[in-house]
Amino acid sequence: MKWLVGIAICASPSLVHADDGFDLSGTMRLRYEAISNQPRAGYGRSDDLINLRTNLLAKYQAGAFTIAGELWDSRVYGEDARTPVTTGEVNALELVQAYVGWRGSVGKAKAAFQAGRFVLNIGSRRLVAADEYRNTTSGYTGFRADTSAPGGITATIIYVLPQQRRPDDTDALQSNAVAFDHEGFDLVLWGGTIAKSKAFGPATIEASYYHLGEHDLAGRPTRDRSLDTYGGRLIREPASRTWDAEIEGFYQSGSISASTAPGAATLPVSAWFLHASTGYTLAGSLKARVSVQYDYASGDRAGGSYGRFDTLFGMRRADLAPAGLYNAVGRANVATPGGRIEIAPSPRWDAFATYHALWLAERTDSFSTTSVRDATGRAGAFAGHQFDARLRWWVVPAFLRLELDGVLLVRGRFLKDAPNTNTRGTTAYGAFNLTASL
Repeated sequence: MKWLVGIAICASPSLVHADDGFDLSGTMRLRYEAISNQPRAGYGRSDDLINLRTNLLAKYQAGAFTIAGELWDSRVYGEDARTPVTTGEVNALELVQAYVGWRGSVGKAKAAFQAGRFVLNIGSRRLVAADEYRNTTSGYTGFRADTSAPGGITATIIYVLPQQRRPDDTDALQSNAVAFDHEGFDLVLWGGTIAKSKAFGPATIEASYYHLGEHDLAGRPTRDRSLDTYGGRLIREPASRTWDAEIEGFYQSGSISASTAPGAATLPVSAWFLHASTGYTLAGSLKARVSVQYDYASGDRAGGSYGRFDTLFGMRRADLAPAGLYNAVGRANVATPGGRIEIAPSPRWDAFATYHALWLAERTDSFSTTSVRDATGRAGAFAGHQFDARLRWWVVPAFLRLELDGVLLVRGRFLKDAPNTNTRGTTAYGAFNLTASL
């Protein structure tokens, strides 16, 4: 059995720093990861991979105005023909950020504007995010506006062309080839989020709407997604000796092609997602928080509409599991109750451990992001038990941080008996990460 040893070295030296003026910083991360009994269909049973990510950010601040550019270089080494290398791992020499920004006041409200290429983290980050664990990030080109008004009201509006990472063919990715990412009106995301703090006691309420529009380019067929996603969220943030809670739901409508084939039928979309959690932070030096949660993302079934939820550009690590070689559990065709315990006894270290029981929301659809499917439904709906843990420790405070990640997936009936499953054995994934910053 191959175990993972993952190393991530991230150096962020601030070469020049000033509140008003030029600032230059850099980041490098090296990760070695491995997995045994891969749960995703179509890949090698056991695998390992080295990921290298290097960033260089230049920023000029002049009063309320900012000009910034950030170069990302994400590469992998040590793969073979059956390693799952995608644009989630490789995006060499890409100018992910190149924007101008302004921040100031408009009447009694504070406002900020950004135009160009940039990354986004909005609301819960379940729909629009820049995933930190993944070797590459999600970039967007367009316009963003934020406002903060009296009474605790905040809002964000975007109109962006999501950057489609290039190259995206297997040979080019495995050779770390360089090509400028594509953005165009063949893929458009627009919408916004509005929130009100202390809407119900200490709780914040939030509402959101996003539209994703997609169509084919020459030689690049798509599912022609036209998705409207409506969301609502209520959250009470964690605090010592206090119960916290969060509930967020999305309903998705619109249309999608039945396949990427020319002339494929257009299907109406009806899909949904729910996250609910509650926790308690104990008093004491451990600062321990214990919580339970439930996540449900609808799957597709035979019939006149398409029911598989699309998380758009959302992150997965915070709620579900790591990406990388594991990357098996995301917000699609999954129903999962779980528990979590986390501690942060000092600024130097923190840790968490989670458990999730995994079911398919629809037993004839592929399970979550594994591509494992039993079209007959005879393999049942229980996918297994997932145990996930992470430890982070500042070896040298504010300079060198160690991170350990590990996942065990004990397979249930579905992941053992589905026709295209890789293996019946327990999946083991782990990562050792080292981060240095200045």
